[in-house]
Amino acid sequence: MLDLRIQQHFIDSADLQYQAAEPLAKPVESGVQALLACVTSGGTVLVAGWGGTAPSAQYFASLFVGGFERERPELAALALSGDFAVLAVAPEDQALARQVRALGHTGDVLMVLTTAGEEPVLQQAVHAAHERDMTVIALTGKGGGALAKLLRETDVHVCVPHDRVARIREVQQLVLHCLCDGVDAQLLGEQELSE
Repeated sequence: MLDLRIQQHFIDSADLQYQAAEPLAKPVESGVQALLACVTSGGTVLVAGWGGTAPSAQYFASLFVGGFERERPELAALALSGDFAVLAVAPEDQALARQVRALGHTGDVLMVLTTAGEEPVLQQAVHAAHERDMTVIALTGKGGGALAKLLRETDVHVCVPHDRVARIREVQQLVLHCLCDGVDAQLLGEQELSE
């Protein structure tokens, strides 16, 4: 019986990825263009998640700096921290915003990852990025919540069309890979997608 439950997870995940491919293609492409504009002008991509999405922020920053599937020069990216040292000097809802104000500049990108868009700490980070005239790329689910309402016309919203956290995170992981591959394709030229 458990094997059927496990199989259903695979089926549900694959089904959502298939359904999301077309509606997410354009926003992901816009995200690639925003990242490309940032790094080709010498900017930095600041990446932020909170709670369960914080490891995904670190993962993206490591791929951006270290390379995705091809060798290329390092690209400037930094995952913002929610560790105790930062929280000791700032109220929790300001922990990421203070880092954005300290490290972000006009032309940089703030990428935020959230499943629901309701975390005040991420909302404050978006406000701080706008104060610095940074572009925001928001990877969300569940419609984007309060965070989506903060986005400007020049920002990018990649919203996974689902309400289940596990499914949202699975698609967000694929989106992160698409963003890295898209930037590499623009910088290094097209390469055949292999299995």
